[in-house]
Amino acid sequence: MVMDPGLVPVLMLVAVTAALFLLGAAGVRRLKPWPVAVRGGVAALFVTTGLAHFIGMRDELVAMVPPALPAPELLVTVTGVLELAGAVGVLSSRTAPWAAGGLTLLLLGMFPANVYKALHGPVTSMMDELVPRSLMQVVFLVATGALVVYYARTPNRPFAQRRP
Repeated sequence: MVMDPGLVPVLMLVAVTAALFLLGAAGVRRLKPWPVAVRGGVAALFVTTGLAHFIGMRDELVAMVPPALPAPELLVTVTGVLELAGAVGVLSSRTAPWAAGGLTLLLLGMFPANVYKALHGPVTSMMDELVPRSLMQVVFLVATGALVVYYARTPNRPFAQRRP
């Protein structure tokens, strides 16, 4: 059985988050706080999806841009750069709150392209259908949103320099 390639981003998020969480639970001190594991998973997710904007899936991503939006190739390039920058940003405790917030907004902004793809694009994967694609986006939003909420609720230091 061949794995559905549409599952790769969510599997990256889940697998890397789980691996880092388990390493933290096994005693790796730097990985002990749960936000560190989620940050690693979010970084892996957005490196995977960000690279797809340039390698392998670029034409498909350009085709996902709704026709009402101008310059689809430029939009795909910009969103790819933003995804890669966000992936780097969530790895540092100093920039993680801002990067997670930016990635959350980016996911919300790109959601119409995902709906357009599901409704008008060719279905080449189970994940191209509207419900699975939307649920996958919700999983991504939960991950980035959990980081935003965690850092916003840290007493006396919302979005300041901190660890984890």
